Amino acid sequence: MGSATEQSVMGVIRAARPSFRNAHDKAAFAVHASFLASGFILHATGPPAFSDDVLSSTSTEEVGIEHWNEFDDSYAFVYSNPDKGSQKILVKCLAMNDKLLVDAMAEGDSEPVHLEINVPDYVAEDGGNTYTTMFKNIGKLVRDVDKEILGKLVRSPAASSSAHNSSAKSRVPEGDESKSDQPSPRVSEPDEPSIFNPPNPRGNFGGPGSMLIGPNDPRWFGSGNEHPHFPGGPQPGVPPGARFDPYGPPGVPGFEPNRFIRHPRRPGGGTHPDLEHFGDGSDII
Repeated sequence: MGSATEQSVMGVIRAARPSFRNAHDKAAFAVHASFLASGFILHATGPPAFSDDVLSSTSTEEVGIEHWNEFDDSYAFVYSNPDKGSQKILVKCLAMNDKLLVDAMAEGDSEPVHLEINVPDYVAEDGGNTYTTMFKNIGKLVRDVDKEILGKLVRSPAASSSAHNSSAKSRVPEGDESKSDQPSPRVSEPDEPSIFNPPNPRGNFGGPGSMLIGPNDPRWFGSGNEHPHFPGGPQPGVPPGARFDPYGPPGVPGFEPNRFIRHPRRPGGGTHPDLEHFGDGSDII
């Protein structure tokens, strides 16, 4: 598909012989002429082009420019690109003060491309009665439309995907059609740790199997006589199933297991056995 030029755009305008009401009409039609001069086909304009499902329409009929400027401050055009099969492109223009805001989006894209046109830069204030004298600097306008709108639409992911799919389908050997429609396998990547998704390989906080022990975890408190070595139940602070291992080789004096057993706390409270040497009046809690 070739690029539009000042001469080809003016040729489209003269051939269409449109009626203009104001300067915004002239700028909007120059944008439209740039699409036609680049090889695009017009499928809808005016009220039909504002339909919500215009891009999903299956119509491939080429239409004229009737009612293209029926609304006071907005314009819409729907095209297809012959190089991209049946993919549709919607172009909308909005008049705002001296500006013409142009947005265009290809079928399958999620974001439009945008161009802001300062109308007085391209429309002569007193252009006379010929199309040639109605416009000025039309070459720059054509280049801006080609760079900011046409060029980006042609390179859009949806356009590339549409062209690739059409090409791929044409190369599928006979009898292998089912293979071309099969999705490629998806490789699952593990979630990376973040402040919103901290890693915890051993379960929930304080739950069974967790490395983290909460204040109400049963491992702080025994129940019943599960450990007969400690009168009245498990030793506080010792997780269930824990056992004492000597700190040195068996039979070596000074490392007997009974030397490391804490004596139980005396009934009725009082000073903790580990703190008795401080006396009852100590500030140590």
